[in-house]
Amino acid sequence: MIQLIGLRSNIELNTREKFSIIQKHSEECLKKLLSICEEAVIISTCNRTEIYFNSEIEDESILEKIFEALGWNLDLIKYVFHLKERAAVKHLMEVACGFHSKILGEDQILGQIKTSYNSAIKIKAVTKELQRLFQLAITCGKEFKVKSELYKIPVSSSSIVVNESRKRGIRSFMILGYGDVGKLTAKYILSGEFDEVYISVRNVDSVSITDNRVKVIPFNERKLYYKDVDCIISCTSAPHCVITSEDLQEKDMIIFDLAVPRDVHEDVYKMEKVKVYDIDHIGFIDDENRNKRKKLMLENRCIIDKHIEEFITWRQLRKITPHIKKMKKYGEDVYKERYTTFRNKRYTKDTEALAKTLLKSTSDAYINRAIEILKEEQLKGREKECLRILEKIFCPQS
Repeated sequence: MIQLIGLRSNIELNTREKFSIIQKHSEECLKKLLSICEEAVIISTCNRTEIYFNSEIEDESILEKIFEALGWNLDLIKYVFHLKERAAVKHLMEVACGFHSKILGEDQILGQIKTSYNSAIKIKAVTKELQRLFQLAITCGKEFKVKSELYKIPVSSSSIVVNESRKRGIRSFMILGYGDVGKLTAKYILSGEFDEVYISVRNVDSVSITDNRVKVIPFNERKLYYKDVDCIISCTSAPHCVITSEDLQEKDMIIFDLAVPRDVHEDVYKMEKVKVYDIDHIGFIDDENRNKRKKLMLENRCIIDKHIEEFITWRQLRKITPHIKKMKKYGEDVYKERYTTFRNKRYTKDTEALAKTLLKSTSDAYINRAIEILKEEQLKGREKECLRILEKIFCPQS
């Protein structure tokens, strides 16, 4: 049974942090889940932690087993929701299209779903129904993104914070971390007016930007340059805070913390001249464009419904796959038997007459079997349904 557990909406960031699974720990967590589930995929982002899994255990005890496997505090179980079957399928399709993102319609989630799916594929954590489900969800997200044209309206945390910074006249930036979010942030900064941007990474060779206004600095030297920038955009995958009040001077500065767990220590929020926006606050900045995106998304919701039905249909047909294989095997046996006869007799008999005989016997093999079945069903009083099916097979309408 396909199921999902995820975090309820409107949960405080300090609670979401307790469920966060950073990328480098996802493989280990998946292996733990496979001890209690047939398949599993973990999606853990700044806004969500969701576990999709396939398990025969249907009752709420599966939640306790997952909490125990991942080392989560059972006292926090009240913060999760549990969906099954079609409801879980629907939720994933909506997530892929940005319906459940803190920034409605943001397109980073699709890349995050791909990363999560590929991590699961790597260790063979998906091999059956979840594999097909995630393939369809990714396809759904791509089609939705193109047809709704959400790219015309800023839809990522990176674009929102850069736009907000420019509204405030900021021209000097520092980016902490250069993963997908950091790269996207740099792209938005470089696409407009700015004086300088520091990119702080652990491996300076990982950044290849030729603009002389861009300075790539080692992560452990970042504090030396805080005084030279007016805005820090932090998006590391560190499990602990990387910015504290001790590191900063009391100067006018804006810090956007896009990370979960948070990169900015709580004591920074108390600094008089430093304004900090965490991922939840950034969502509020987006109100102006939210309604525009919502309208476009609702107009294209039929794309989600289409892919849900495609998965449900695939799943239903999958149940008869063994029977289809059996029928194909029977057809293969009939073909091989006739072909062997043809090879053995093609030089001893008239070729055309031999082909005619073998084709007729092949046809008779199926027709005679169908007649036998029809007779059997007639004697059992089930001839009408049997005849309806046989006529569809052997008497197609012209």
